Amino acid sequence: MKEVKEFDEEVVQIDRVTRVVKGGRRLRFRATVVIGNRKGKIGFGIGKSAEVAGAIQKAIAKAKKSLIIVPIFRDTIPHDIKVKYKASRILMMPAGEGTGIIAGGAVRKIVELAGIKNILSKSFGTNNRVSNTQATYKALGLLRKRTDYRKKAAVEEPKKEVVAQAVSKPVAKPMPVAKKPEVKKN
Repeated sequence: MKEVKEFDEEVVQIDRVTRVVKGGRRLRFRATVVIGNRKGKIGFGIGKSAEVAGAIQKAIAKAKKSLIIVPIFRDTIPHDIKVKYKASRILMMPAGEGTGIIAGGAVRKIVELAGIKNILSKSFGTNNRVSNTQATYKALGLLRKRTDYRKKAAVEEPKKEVVAQAVSKPVAKPMPVAKKPEVKKN
């Protein structure tokens, strides 16, 4: 009987990294992995190990610990967002029905795993996949539901009126300004 996986996994990048020690160079592998259930949950992780498979397993374990929920509105994101992470800048905009995923490599993988079907995206700055992946992950984490904006707007309006009334009525009389003593010159 085959085990049903809760999350789909996508390896973004595998790198060979070295560490110089007294006896020479130590070789390890670094795996960057994104997981998602295609229903609004995604996770991101980086793992290192002497074996490629071990690095991928460590990255998946870290990704499961860093899960976020992405708000999806009509198969797209609720609002546009621009995020900077190190040298990477990501711009994501909601798209109409039937547009599809218009995004680059790393961004496309994350957005697909999140379950977003229509989106416009542009990456600026570096072409580094790891930085672009982290910037996209950060952007999706900062997204809000459409109802959150309405609640925030409704809460802010009464506060502005109260502040305007308080400023228009002075509470105390202004303090008289003390005169400086004159200094005589000889």
